[in-house]
Amino acid sequence: MSKKNGESTKGRIISAAWKLFYEQGYEDTTIEEIIEEAQISKGSFYHYFEGKNALLSSLSYVFDEKYQELMETINPDMSSFDKLIYLNQELFFMIENSIPLDLLAGLYSSQLLNRGDKNLLDHNRTYYRVLRQIIKEGQKSGEFRADASVNEIVKDYAMCERALLYDWCLCNGEYGLCTYAKKILPMFLLGYMTF
Repeated sequence: MSKKNGESTKGRIISAAWKLFYEQGYEDTTIEEIIEEAQISKGSFYHYFEGKNALLSSLSYVFDEKYQELMETINPDMSSFDKLIYLNQELFFMIENSIPLDLLAGLYSSQLLNRGDKNLLDHNRTYYRVLRQIIKEGQKSGEFRADASVNEIVKDYAMCERALLYDWCLCNGEYGLCTYAKKILPMFLLGYMTF
């Protein structure tokens, strides 16, 4: 099986699983339903995932798909600051409106308990590549400080986003994620802006 074919199969499994998790709930979705929705064999499923629990950490793949989609539509004339706020608001809107809170909490707990892959921290993810690109552009244009490295700013920004998501989960979604992020992220980014 070629690498591209493998990524396609894995992507189909993840997309099918998260579609069903959203529609039916995690507990009410079976592996057989995921296999049927993804139109793959049982062997293909188990080639990529040990079981349904292993799919919890794949939520980062769904986030990366959203980032790829957004990067195709983002206005290239926006400032780097505005690009980061736009991407955050769009991603958090998707999370707030289409990712069940218990599954988001499951992603965080799976990353804390997982001794293997820490998908959220994989710096090869689309998420990190996009953030590095935007921060580099911002430093090149003089919008962001150059005394901090691109990787340092990206790490801090990602940590801020994770903190917002984690707190939202802890508070059981009792406040608007997008609204709160729209208040907090600009204050955070101001610390890296040139004046």
